[in-house]
Amino acid sequence: MNMIKRSPWVYHAHAGGCVGCDIELVASMGPRYDLERLGVRLVPSPRYADVLLVTGPVPLHTKPFLERVYAQTPEPKRVIAIGACGCSCGVFIDDENYSIAGPVDKIIPVDVKIPGCPPKPEAIMEGIIKVLRMK
Repeated sequence: MNMIKRSPWVYHAHAGGCVGCDIELVASMGPRYDLERLGVRLVPSPRYADVLLVTGPVPLHTKPFLERVYAQTPEPKRVIAIGACGCSCGVFIDDENYSIAGPVDKIIPVDVKIPGCPPKPEAIMEGIIKVLRMK
């Protein structure tokens, strides 16, 4: 895959969980951390996105949605799994949980994982910068 050579447009896909990571993502876009100064812009459709930000464990009923979003994102695309649930299913890791399909990397390829429950806005910024530096 080629490196993203312009300001990244990101699409946020919520795949379940407690919404803690989503709140931190919104905080990182706000005036205090201001991801827009790096050129990061949230877009309303995966068809415009360069980067997918996925939060939460992937429930069985959300798995087709996530696969469709990934297919709709144009190349070159990058995927960031945010939070303990997105990286490893977090508290939903138990094998007895019948409703969880798995962490994000079992459903779609993941380029960067940002652990934490929830991760701080600084970690989210660092993950996005790491994706921008990937070749």
